[in-house]
Amino acid sequence: MAAWARLRARAPKVLKSKRWRWTGAALAVVIALTVGGYTLFHRARPYLQGSSCEVQTTLGKMPLDLEQGANAATIAAVAFRKQLPERAAVIAYATAIQESRIRNLPDGDRDSVGMFQQRPSQGWGSPEKLRDPVQSTSKFYDALVKVKDYLDRDLHDAAQIVQRSADGDAYAQHEPDGKLLARAFTGREASSVRCWFTPKKKTAPRRTEALREMRRAFGGRLQLDAPQAALPKSKNQAMAQPSAGARAYDAVKVTNARTGWAVATWTVTHAQAYGLTEIRHGGKRWHAGSGHDGWTPDPKAPANRVIIR
Repeated sequence: MAAWARLRARAPKVLKSKRWRWTGAALAVVIALTVGGYTLFHRARPYLQGSSCEVQTTLGKMPLDLEQGANAATIAAVAFRKQLPERAAVIAYATAIQESRIRNLPDGDRDSVGMFQQRPSQGWGSPEKLRDPVQSTSKFYDALVKVKDYLDRDLHDAAQIVQRSADGDAYAQHEPDGKLLARAFTGREASSVRCWFTPKKKTAPRRTEALREMRRAFGGRLQLDAPQAALPKSKNQAMAQPSAGARAYDAVKVTNARTGWAVATWTVTHAQAYGLTEIRHGGKRWHAGSGHDGWTPDPKAPANRVIIR
């Protein structure tokens, strides 16, 4: 009887011990699944998010694909080179949205080509030049500034005088989007453009070519903090091969926040094409591996330079 009593007394303790072991094992499984799921999601996330850009300012949001983002940055850069006011960029954006959705089209109505659907037969230039976003944008601005009082005219009126379109009133509907894009890409609102792309779209680093193209768009006023030997003067000049002691980054000097963010935005929108992995400026950082997160805090990111890796 005494032995039976002892067994009965021990039974609850044994059962309780087993329950704790099962609970611990279940908890370990849950933790393992959670950690494994998080790791799997973290690795798959860049593929799930795809490739795109997004503009977000106080005027709202606007999605763009990578091509549209790069072209939009070019429109602002050429305005910088020509020292034009923001209103000129607003007109250019509204026009490009109407004509091509900010895409560099190889053709169009009759002999129209490029972002602004300019026609060689109307004296805009050769098809090859009009398919170059920098040159087509430059030609648009050259025509726009010749329009008397273009800054004071209704947007659709100024755009129509330049474009000689069949329906000039159509440009007016895109003025709100034009204002949104101008705020972001001219640097008025900091860190307002983010781009991201899947690992499959990752390209080999071509930082030197990126700097050359940036300078072609923005003009010679941009001061580069980079080895001069690595900056060919033309596309025909052979690219210098980086030495073993080559710099891990390059930088663009800027004199004010607006220029800095215009440059940083241009760089982010061209990151996929030129294999750029990191941009730092004005207390913020963008990284290609987490591009969807946009610009994240970076207290060491300089205000007087845009760091490019």
